[in-house]
Amino acid sequence: MRAVIQRVTRAQVSVEGEVLGSIGTGLCVLVGATHGDGAAQTSKIARKIAQLRILRNIEGDDDPSRRVSAEESAASILLISQFTLYADVRKGRKPGWSHAAPGPVAEPLVEDVARELRETYGLHVEEGKFGAMMEVQIVNDGPFTILVEA
Repeated sequence: MRAVIQRVTRAQVSVEGEVLGSIGTGLCVLVGATHGDGAAQTSKIARKIAQLRILRNIEGDDDPSRRVSAEESAASILLISQFTLYADVRKGRKPGWSHAAPGPVAEPLVEDVARELRETYGLHVEEGKFGAMMEVQIVNDGPFTILVEA
């Protein structure tokens, strides 16, 4: 499982002009699953999303020693499924998708990450729509973007 975690001042996801999820300051997370991913991977990704100390503190200070986690600050999360995180571009000019888990496998895993963020860490989670053509608007704070693999 892979996640691109972005610290944002705001983010929103829409499908066909309808806003499905919107957050202010928090984290926008693009998450993808591969074959063989399961509960261990979803738990690790959820824990990293919730506990990485990458957010500015309450005073807005961005000193690395004073940053806080989403869990500590009760920050909102915008979680977007993103199978393209498993694109294979080693050969040719067209990405291959054989490393991405198929929808029936990946969708419940992404749902498990969202559920764990809500139930275990008490976070407010907004989501996109699995498998839909989504428009994602992100205002990255920093910019601050981290790739996590489980």
